[in-house]
Amino acid sequence: MRSLPLKLAPGSDLLISLQKIAQEQNSSGFVLGVVGNLSRAAFQCPGQSGPTVLEGNLEIITLNGTVSPNSVHLHLSLSDSACQVWGGHLEPGTLVLKGADLLVGLLDQSLPQDSPDSSQPPRVEIAVLPGCPWSTRALRMLRSLSIPHTVKSIDNDASFKEFNHLSELNSFPQIFIDGELIGGYDELSKMHASGQLETLR
Repeated sequence: MRSLPLKLAPGSDLLISLQKIAQEQNSSGFVLGVVGNLSRAAFQCPGQSGPTVLEGNLEIITLNGTVSPNSVHLHLSLSDSACQVWGGHLEPGTLVLKGADLLVGLLDQSLPQDSPDSSQPPRVEIAVLPGCPWSTRALRMLRSLSIPHTVKSIDNDASFKEFNHLSELNSFPQIFIDGELIGGYDELSKMHASGQLETLR
């Protein structure tokens, strides 16, 4: 195992940043430690139909779980300004406030070429805007359906211009299948309702 330090800037999406690292390293692993704070936390509590969302000055207490190129399964606990502790399954839309320092443990051996995680790049690519509720819903849908996908976070002007040039759209999320733009969350929902997403699992 090798340890990889990760420093996240303000506005970074915690879940997307960790999945991006796993994709870049083509490796699975887990979070060894974290220190930082959040401006927004999205997490799924047991028995609830939708995620709980908190905003404010939130301090990360723990972050435990696993990461891989195609999935992130992490549990977050945090404290609000009244020192009340919250926690649950980490969801997209959890944003760094002033900064976050993480130490990620990655397996020494990259995923084998015949692994389903790495034999072919995922057919689905999604460009998301941190904090965007429609981006969060689209990511949650892909994850709940176990559809492999790569995530691009639109967190600066260069990444915005890149996808605006590809799609000529200013809205997010933007979802591509086999390199072809299908649209945003509404189009993804229609494909799910018609069963078209089943072939992407």
